Amino acid sequence: MADPHVIETVDLCKRYGTTDAVRGLTLQVPAGSIYGFLGRNGAGKTTTIKMLFGMTRPTSGAVRVFGLAADESHSSVEIRRRAAFVSEDKDLYDHMTVEEMIRFTAAFFPRWRRDLEERYLRAFDLPAGRKVKALSRGMRTKLALLVTLARGAELLVLDEPTSGLDPAMTEEVLQALVQHVAGGDTTVFFSSHQIAEVDQIADRVAIIDRGRAIVAGALDDLRERYRRVQIVFDGSAPDVTFRSPGVERIERNGRVLSVLSSGGAERVVEEARALGPVAVDVLPVTLKEIFLESVVTES
Repeated sequence: MADPHVIETVDLCKRYGTTDAVRGLTLQVPAGSIYGFLGRNGAGKTTTIKMLFGMTRPTSGAVRVFGLAADESHSSVEIRRRAAFVSEDKDLYDHMTVEEMIRFTAAFFPRWRRDLEERYLRAFDLPAGRKVKALSRGMRTKLALLVTLARGAELLVLDEPTSGLDPAMTEEVLQALVQHVAGGDTTVFFSSHQIAEVDQIADRVAIIDRGRAIVAGALDDLRERYRRVQIVFDGSAPDVTFRSPGVERIERNGRVLSVLSSGGAERVVEEARALGPVAVDVLPVTLKEIFLESVVTES
């Protein structure tokens, strides 16, 4: 049976001198998913991606891609054959034309999909005869994405794929990724600090801060689990603690006590009513709120 997890890390650590870039990171990326890897700049996202491809080796812990140990030389070659990576810098050869860049890349990949090449040339409106160095940043991103999507990779790893793009181009790129995954056996793992983009297309997400995952799971499950319980009192809100499991953060603001819970709201509401409030409201929580509250709590 094929490994259900295309990417798996266990207690993954990477230290540079006295700096822990990644510390105890555990992830499981299911096959066929669009997995958002969300975090602030410097959170450890790019270092993690480098370890997936064997570009840097972990200090400790395990990292496997397609069930292969990414820190072993022969395995990392196989991983790079089956996976594709688009860096934030969108590395391309400036002296080539768009067509030359496509033909040059296609020559290295026996599974090259000419149908996808033609589809994305049309969809992205790429000028085949124009030099790469003359392309706008948005066009460079589209070209980098084309030569990635058309090579028939089983795993696409994207580092800030929409960095520097205007809203229209961002939407175009995101929809291309969704359609590509829907049309075949491909997994997308994309690193971003753009919360709205992750929320729009990902089905699973991990929030990483200071090198470790502080929130991870299916996006629908996270939306279901996280709730904000807002408790209003006649006078000033009391300074209390809650024993309910999953309480992430408590804030007092005048008459209002706000409780963020990752374990549902029922137990929190029971405790809240015992305090004699005027009103208790249960509110849904967005991914942006989960991110901001989690990162602030950990800082």
